[in-house]
Amino acid sequence: MSNGPGLLHGRLGLAASRIPHADRHGLLWLEYGKLSVEDGTLRFVAARSETLDAGDYAIPYQAVSMILLGPGTSITQDVLRLCARHGVLIAAVGEGGVKSYTAPPLGQGRSDVARAHAERWADPKRRLDTARRLYAWRFGRVLPHRDIETLRGIEGARIKESYKLVAQRFGIEWHGRRYDRQNPNAADLPNQALNHAATFVEAAADLAVAAVGALPPLGFIHEDSSNAFTLDIADLYRVDLTLPLAFGAVRALREGEADHLEREVRRRAAKLFRQEKLIPRMIDRIKELFDVDDRGGDA
Repeated sequence: MSNGPGLLHGRLGLAASRIPHADRHGLLWLEYGKLSVEDGTLRFVAARSETLDAGDYAIPYQAVSMILLGPGTSITQDVLRLCARHGVLIAAVGEGGVKSYTAPPLGQGRSDVARAHAERWADPKRRLDTARRLYAWRFGRVLPHRDIETLRGIEGARIKESYKLVAQRFGIEWHGRRYDRQNPNAADLPNQALNHAATFVEAAADLAVAAVGALPPLGFIHEDSSNAFTLDIADLYRVDLTLPLAFGAVRALREGEADHLEREVRRRAAKLFRQEKLIPRMIDRIKELFDVDDRGGDA
């Protein structure tokens, strides 16, 4: 193979070919090429793209936790068999990781995060303490209240003010958050942009939750949703990432710098996720939330 056995330097943060599982995120981005198995290892024949030169690459699957298949990729059945046997997750994603089209199996043959998650969720006191920790990360301080409904009320007021402040920063006229799930395109442009941006950030959270083996239905702030914990994680980035992403796209559209709102939000999200290493940051936050320290060795 022309480029030897080194790992590809993908968008999502895997920078070395053979490092202990516990010391890396193990996310590998592939796009515009075919992934197959040859001589017992993964082979990726790539066309030239934004992140990779055209070539024939070998990927040592032992050093990868999760392969994200972007646009223009195809895989063989042998890839699925090999990755399933060795606990490598495979997810089909949109450009830049802004969409998640598959729900990969949880974890990488490990259960520490899932066990910590379940234990905290099952204990009412620890569940509330975990919710307060999430709120503390979002608001910069630990809120004194011990009742989840009171905390949600404080959150609602603060988020409402954040919408207004970020909209003003981008020169966007804001009339409040409105979202009709049955007709999401009926809202005004700022709300449509927020719908798109929130979807993209939630997709990144989906991937992070799957990568560490956490339990999506067991939320600490959100409830009654099959991805409640995913929403908990996505909300950590609402003010600093989701709102500027949405309102920035609306401003670009109104100033003639873009001609399609969803496409502009998607383009900006893909770029921002790479720059901010969003999915690896989410993975670290989840492990920190559950006090999981896996620096001791391979999974």
